Parts: sequence; C-alpha cells; structure tokens
Amino acid sequence: MKYSHKLSDAIHILAYVDIFQDGDLSSQAIAGSIESNPSLVRRLMSLLVKADLLATKPGTIAPKLARPAEQITMLAVFQALDTDQRLLHVDEKTNPDCLIGSNIQATLDAAYDQVQKAVEAEMATITLDQIIAGILERDAQKNSLSV
Repeated sequence: MKYSHKLSDAIHILAYVDIFQDGDLSSQAIAGSIESNPSLVRRLMSLLVKADLLATKPGTIAPKLARPAEQITMLAVFQALDTDQRLLHVDEKTNPDCLIGSNIQATLDAAYDQVQKAVEAEMATITLDQIIAGILERDAQKNSLSV
C-alpha cells in the first residue's frame, strides 16, 4: 500500500513559511527541509494559495500565511489538497455471488463514513499554531538535552 505524504508536506510548508518568515522561503529551501523536490513544493503551494491558506506575490519569493496560524486547521489543509478525500477505501472487486462479497462494500462504506466524519471532526480542532508550537517545543527540548 502506498501512503500519501501530501498532508504532512503541505503542513510542513505552512509551518516552514511561518517559522522562517524572514529567511529563505524559496521552493528550493523548503524542498530541502522536506527532502523532496522544488516542483512538488510549488505544486503544493499552489493548492494552498488556491485554498486561501497561503499568500504569494508574483515575481517575489515571499510567501506568507494568508491568515493567522490559529485560524488554519488541519482539516482546511486536508481539504485544500486535490486528492481523494477518503481516508479508507473499500475493495470494489468482490464476488457478488458470495454472502460477504455481495454485502461487504455497502456495510464497510457506512462504517468508513463514520470513521471519516470522526477524523475530520478531530482534524478541525487541530490548528497550525498548535503544530508550530509542538515543533518549537520539541526543538527546544532536543537543544536542552544536547547542552
């Protein structure tokens, strides 16, 4: 199974832009932090701009958050990505002549919808400023241990 890192990369970009707002905010610098390539960063930044989470000016390398970090939820970032918004997927190729195969998709769809709603409700309570605070706190703890 292949996992998508788009959500974590998009949050990474927003946190980077906020934390290093006076530094190098080029897609190359951000890509170095993510250990990805600048074109992926630019694609994700474009989606974040379209969702009004990130603001950019043509001809400049000065992206900034489009709104305060405490007003950007993990759910908003998740919804900004142009990926399938479903977290769980049912195997659509089952045996229709089997008791389980003919009924599992609809049954699991209902259960997966319940999980999706719960996850999205929780994502709506987690804000970018909380994530940034966690990043900075972990960094401070690491640095205090290495002194």
